[in-house]
Amino acid sequence: MAKYSTGLAFAKKMDKADPLKGFRKRFHLPKQKNGKPYIYLCGNSLGLQPKDTAAALQQELVDWQNFGVEGHFHAKNPWMPYHEFLTKAMAKVVGAKPIEVVVMNTLTVNLHLMMVSFYRPKGKRKKIVIEADAFPSDKYAVESQIKHHGLDPKKCLIELKAREGEECLREEDIKKVIDEQGDNIALIMLGNTNYYTGQFFDMKKITEWGHAKGCMVGFDCAHGAGNVELKLHDSGCDFAVWCTYKYLNSGPGSLGGAFIHERHAHDKDLPRFAGWWGHNKKTRFKMRDGFDPIPGVESWQLSNPPILSMAAIWASLKIYEEAGMKKLRKKATLLTGYLEFLVNQLGEDTVKIITPADPKQRGCQLSIQVKNADKKLFDLVTKEGVIADWREPDVIRIAPVPLYNSFEDVYRFSKSLEKAIKKFS
Repeated sequence: MAKYSTGLAFAKKMDKADPLKGFRKRFHLPKQKNGKPYIYLCGNSLGLQPKDTAAALQQELVDWQNFGVEGHFHAKNPWMPYHEFLTKAMAKVVGAKPIEVVVMNTLTVNLHLMMVSFYRPKGKRKKIVIEADAFPSDKYAVESQIKHHGLDPKKCLIELKAREGEECLREEDIKKVIDEQGDNIALIMLGNTNYYTGQFFDMKKITEWGHAKGCMVGFDCAHGAGNVELKLHDSGCDFAVWCTYKYLNSGPGSLGGAFIHERHAHDKDLPRFAGWWGHNKKTRFKMRDGFDPIPGVESWQLSNPPILSMAAIWASLKIYEEAGMKKLRKKATLLTGYLEFLVNQLGEDTVKIITPADPKQRGCQLSIQVKNADKKLFDLVTKEGVIADWREPDVIRIAPVPLYNSFEDVYRFSKSLEKAIKKFS
């Protein structure tokens, strides 16, 4: 465990020794009216823009201008196979094989597409397991899928709840639900890193527990992709989905990603919603053939992809290729530990961190509760030049992102929080 100190000198020392410090200069930092950069700790909601993004987008605009439809074949980066340019780098980020990964659609669209294939209620096996405090869109999606099959969410949705007085789920409680109700469960669908608490679940364990009972297992990795080492292939899960605009810095509302384990890669009989971009590439333009799915997750594609969005994703993925997930995770662990250390200096009677203390059970987000405080406290922190995230009823989410956040950012946030608490009280 790292040894931390409270003074600014320590933060500056850590930044000077940081092997990844140069990446900060490759992002646009939002500035205050006084010209100083904000302390931006909100990459878990929207990542900052890489400075290379504008040039990447401009290249495609120029090629569209100069080639028109011929850009599909003659652009500098031909549009026809464009999504394939992203696959290898994205696979590295999420710990998968290229045949298992595709960038397409947006997260909830992909989740619905995955559930068409992997939520197949039959007989008594009809239920879906999800966290009680899952991101609302996930709950809406699974509830609507249950209704789509003519079933009642009240009877078919199992919500995992933390114990009384606790915020995070215990592994043994998850296992108990699977063991006791597994024969009735069709799908286990959890957020692998919970958006509210920041808790990171052991996907391999949960998948093994689920598969042992005959359940399909999938994960929403929106808060995990680019944040933690997901190791999706090794986890054995059947599918996963994620967005790219948080830690992967692709811009607001950008495309998402999907993973389907390679054991399903050649199963042409697996039910799915089909579109022409998932059809055999060699015969796609013959237009008269029956649907012949591409091996792997590419066959779940529906339409030809939006190139401008993909250009932004590719610009960010190139940075990830340079930095490497292992190095980013190492720095993230140090940064988050430092944030935890400084927040805890404010006293347990004042603040409470609801995110697990074990670094293996969290990413770079800490969810902080200040006792007897409300959003007015958060507003005071914001006035100090901090961009963070407030979640009702009483949580401030702070995410020190290793690509562009510094130890000094974390230090200055802690001072802003301390100052706001004194004003509030």
